[in-house]
Amino acid sequence: MSTYRVAVVGAGPAGIYAADYLTQERDDVHVDVLEQLPAPYGLVRYGVAPDHPRIKEIIKALGRVLAKDRIRFLGNVSYGTDLKLDDLRRLYDAVVFSTGASVDRPLDIPGIDLPGSHGAADFVSWYAGHPDGAREWPLEGPTSVAVIGAGNVALDVARMLAKPADEQLVTEIAANVHAGLAASTIRDVHVFARRGPAQVKFTPMELRELSHSPEVDVIVHPEGFEIDEASQAAISGNKGTRLVVDTLLKYLEAEPTGAERRIHVHLCQAPVEILGEERVEGIRTETMELQGDATVRGIGEYVDTPVQAVYRAVGYQPSPVLDLPYDASAGLVPNEAGRVVDLDGTALEGTYVTGWIRRGPVGLIGHTKSDASQVVASLVADLEDLPGREERDPDAILAHLAERGVTVTTWADWERLDAHEQALGEAAGRLRVKVVPREDMIAASRS
Repeated sequence: MSTYRVAVVGAGPAGIYAADYLTQERDDVHVDVLEQLPAPYGLVRYGVAPDHPRIKEIIKALGRVLAKDRIRFLGNVSYGTDLKLDDLRRLYDAVVFSTGASVDRPLDIPGIDLPGSHGAADFVSWYAGHPDGAREWPLEGPTSVAVIGAGNVALDVARMLAKPADEQLVTEIAANVHAGLAASTIRDVHVFARRGPAQVKFTPMELRELSHSPEVDVIVHPEGFEIDEASQAAISGNKGTRLVVDTLLKYLEAEPTGAERRIHVHLCQAPVEILGEERVEGIRTETMELQGDATVRGIGEYVDTPVQAVYRAVGYQPSPVLDLPYDASAGLVPNEAGRVVDLDGTALEGTYVTGWIRRGPVGLIGHTKSDASQVVASLVADLEDLPGREERDPDAILAHLAERGVTVTTWADWERLDAHEQALGEAAGRLRVKVVPREDMIAASRS
């Protein structure tokens, strides 16, 4: 029986779900999942704070997919460097890009480029042990910092900045990250949200977790805690919104315990300028008021807060993908039902996108599964009409990468690295200790 071969570029949840649906829909489809890192799972491994192990439970389900007979994991393979779109078209019948969104959206305000101003994505990569991220982080010196944003990433960043380092020693935190957090002099973290309590994008669980450390007080400032008619309608109509507002209200009414570390939540405060001459010295925000339709407007009153560092957590955006069209204004690859189309509307035959690179960085895991299902339906509908690959040998991809000098990591290699990290964790009384340097990951996977 003739078989089809499909390449999925990106081994995060979106790519893995696409591979799973492809092999469910067609018995004659084999999938290679190509990943630039030596390990799979994308932002589940490298975008989730180490003290969120239950969120990483999804890794077990994703692992069962990658272990399937007709799915092959090929790690440490960089699209755009080790191979290009023409190579993939020669080797595969179709290509699905699921490269995600891993860079910060820009925030265009004066002073944003001052030393001491950081993007959340870079900080997350550091504390999550990304092999291509920073090894050190400047936490020694600042005593007060600002976090700009009203989503879960902002809460993760605030919690990691405020929480004592030793409380992380039950997690998979890497040694260099623990050392960096232990040296931190930060005692006050100010989170600024431009809208009110019913409009923030926090989830209830993430918001409640802010207060799980006995060494941290969570202080919601009363200024900006506005509930208008539209807010009340949102609270009444959505359980999640109601729980978020209730949690914020509890923080607002609670008496501080006198803890040495504090997370301050400021609502209806929009950043307008980062203050400082040679480095960050403060943040200026404008007071906003609700307009009755879930929007806000500035009232021309400003507040200056002394801080020595700023972290912007205003969302991620996908990076352009080599040889694919890119809509910079929307931050995604133009597509119709997952089929990549050029900016003039011409379809790129046999080329598809799924996940955040398709729809932008919105939605949770459930949205990602639904998205992958829709894209796979498009691919399967097209499959028999595609021109087909030139190279029939399924191992031609391995020969191509060997010629390029690429050290490919396989699923068996990942299982060895996984076992090695768990052994490191067992020796330390933890579930896992993450290996950070790429060369150490590869060495452990081959040991």
